[in-house]
Amino acid sequence: MTASPTLSIILPLHNEALNVHALFARLFPVLDKLDQDAEVLCIDDGSTDNSFSLLCQERQHEPRIKPVRLARNFGKEAALTCGLHLAQGQAAILMDSDLQHPPEIIPDLIAAWKDGAEGGAKMVYAIRKNRDTDSKLRCTFSKAFYAIFTRIAEVKLPDGAGDYRLLDRAVIDAVNAMPERTRFMKGLMTWAGFDYALVPFDVGERSCGTTHWNFRRLVSFAFDGISSFSTLPLRIWTWCGILISLFALGYGLVLTGQTLLFGTDVPGYASLMVGMLFLGGIQLLSLGILGEYLGRVFTEVKGRPIYLIADRKGFDNQ
Repeated sequence: MTASPTLSIILPLHNEALNVHALFARLFPVLDKLDQDAEVLCIDDGSTDNSFSLLCQERQHEPRIKPVRLARNFGKEAALTCGLHLAQGQAAILMDSDLQHPPEIIPDLIAAWKDGAEGGAKMVYAIRKNRDTDSKLRCTFSKAFYAIFTRIAEVKLPDGAGDYRLLDRAVIDAVNAMPERTRFMKGLMTWAGFDYALVPFDVGERSCGTTHWNFRRLVSFAFDGISSFSTLPLRIWTWCGILISLFALGYGLVLTGQTLLFGTDVPGYASLMVGMLFLGGIQLLSLGILGEYLGRVFTEVKGRPIYLIADRKGFDNQ
């Protein structure tokens, strides 16, 4: 193995101890067939099980494994960022550690990258053919998110694209140069604007355990993605304010005309309360949207590190 490997495999993990052995049992036979050196960066995102110790044990038998343990659970986007910062290869492949991203299509990703190396594919998306492993609720939510994101965001994600992809060194350097801390990695990589290729694959079943992405985290992640690449939610409330103001002006003119023509009409308590509650709800909702964006500005201004490394093996003779 050379000092600068050709390929970096980046694997974010969080409490995946039950999947570690099965993952490597399928990954390394694939890497052994490739005509290039590789490193496997395993980013343990603050696991509470023995994932990191298992990774260190596996490294004793397979020196291409480089375990990295973050100081706490910073989130998958931070773990992917850490992996890209540490990657030394001319290309990096991002993939999940639960075997839903099958290692067997890695040669296809590399082939698409090499075929387009001269003026061609700097990024190769692994495109899901189906979502059979997801619940109906998650499928519906994912489709709705990508439909909304495609319509309002600055970038367009290919349909079915997830985190499983290959990045050329030029894309890696471009993403690493982006300093923002609220990171929607799918969007950042696409925003870089390099030419890409698509490789379809069938999503596999999880080797063991269950997903750590509950509905609340999915909603939060979705809003992070939308707010990072679009200001449309802010514009919506500007237009809502204009429309409500015009409606209020028209209604006020009608009331003024009725009063001048027919005198004072006291009844109207119900309509008054409905109007007040409606406007109050609109104001609170708009303030909430403004608060979300302001909170992201606050996070960026503080300038805290995206992640902190507690331990790592396989770097600088470690």
